[in-house]
Amino acid sequence: MERAVNWYHARLVGAPDAADARRYLRSRGYDSETVKKYRLGWAPDGWDALVASAGVQGELLVAVGLAFRNKANRLNDSFRARVLFPIFDAAGRPVGLGGRLLPGGTGPKYKNTQATPIYDKSRVLYGLNWAKSTVVEQGRVVVCEGYTDVIGLQRAGVTEAVATCGTALAEEHVKLLRNFASRVVLAFDADRAGQSAAGRFYEWERRLEIDVAVAALPPGSDPADLARIDPGALRAAVERAKPFLRFRVERILDAADLTTPEGRAKAADAALGAVAEHPDDLVRDQYVMMVAERCRLEPHQLRERLERLRREGPRPAPAGRADAHDEGSGRAWGGDPGEPGGGDRTWDDAGSGGRGPRNGHSAGEFRPGLEALRLAIHRPEDVGHRLEAALFRDDVQRAAFLALVEADDLHQAIDGAPPEVEALLVRLTVEEPRSQPDEVVLQLVRDAARRELSLITAEARTSPAAMEEAARATGWVQELDDPATSVAATASLVAWLVVRSQTNGSGQHT
Repeated sequence: MERAVNWYHARLVGAPDAADARRYLRSRGYDSETVKKYRLGWAPDGWDALVASAGVQGELLVAVGLAFRNKANRLNDSFRARVLFPIFDAAGRPVGLGGRLLPGGTGPKYKNTQATPIYDKSRVLYGLNWAKSTVVEQGRVVVCEGYTDVIGLQRAGVTEAVATCGTALAEEHVKLLRNFASRVVLAFDADRAGQSAAGRFYEWERRLEIDVAVAALPPGSDPADLARIDPGALRAAVERAKPFLRFRVERILDAADLTTPEGRAKAADAALGAVAEHPDDLVRDQYVMMVAERCRLEPHQLRERLERLRREGPRPAPAGRADAHDEGSGRAWGGDPGEPGGGDRTWDDAGSGGRGPRNGHSAGEFRPGLEALRLAIHRPEDVGHRLEAALFRDDVQRAAFLALVEADDLHQAIDGAPPEVEALLVRLTVEEPRSQPDEVVLQLVRDAARRELSLITAEARTSPAAMEEAARATGWVQELDDPATSVAATASLVAWLVVRSQTNGSGQHT
């Protein structure tokens, strides 16, 4: 990997075919000093330029993610026609690469090294090798979403900046950072993280003894852009970072119409929805006082409302609208389509959230299926052994899953797929999963089982065997809700669904 990083860097600095890449980087404000410090590179648009020049055994190139074998069993470069951002571990050793297409290029905008023996994106943070000494001095680390954000922050003087590598912030990342500092400042729109992320942040604060704060960036901006336009504002946002819950509550109240009784009541309800997620009753009560003051309501009324929310949960949002405290469809907490790991934030638009289609996606798409595919692409070790084609009700999603299973790697899966499947896979490579694997698999299994049970109903009327089979499967579905039995019930249902799909033919329900 060290040899490859040097080779790619030399190509960027001096090769004629890298002229467009150099112009692009200059347009982003990257001078030669920046290119040298971050060891940026250029992957030429050839099938095997690195393979032919590296002087490294082919299987070693494959093992570290620099090459793959095509259908003809020939070695091809994994990265082609991309500006490369080398990814280093905390000790400064290169372990992976992030590649960005130039504007106008074809294919996924970002491509990252897949998991290898030396690279696990859930345990690596881009920029930590440069930031760690400042992190220790400041007692603070700033976490953002992409490579260019890190470079922008560090060039603006926030040298304690790091980024996740195409994935949402995970507990392994936090444990790594806890070795250097106890204050974590999120330099992205953490309000879009929603309830599940909020729970994780609060749990990390309690169990790992850290403080999670949010830098309130100007709306619509990201650190990379703000670093070029107004680096002083970027530094100020980091210095004025607020506790996560305060950031969320203030965001809700600042966006609300507090000039009418109706507006104040709606704003209070939305803010209490965020407050209710915090596990500490003393913290909750302080935010109740804040909401009461801003909304000109009596604290005792809000306390009663809050306790009801905690007992019953929030009311569903109206169809087609986001939760009041999780609004918008812009930059998501783990990334957006403009950085590694971006894309659609929620996987259950057709389910409990009541949301309609977003970001131009088809209303007919099965959202748990999409989220399962994102996990299969970005975190295959978490779901690969638990997913089966029979769980996907959508034909294109099922075909995409089979393409992933049958290919040696994602690149090969995309190259060999029909156009509709290829388009879906390309899209999902830049959409980071937003849900926990267990939740996604459970939702897929539940949906597939209920669908299959609806099909078997007609058989059960005339067949005792079908009736017995339906009763057995119904029992497994009911056991999914019990943590003590859900794992075994999931396994039983998956096995049953596979057999049913084979009976119905080609994994498709008839």
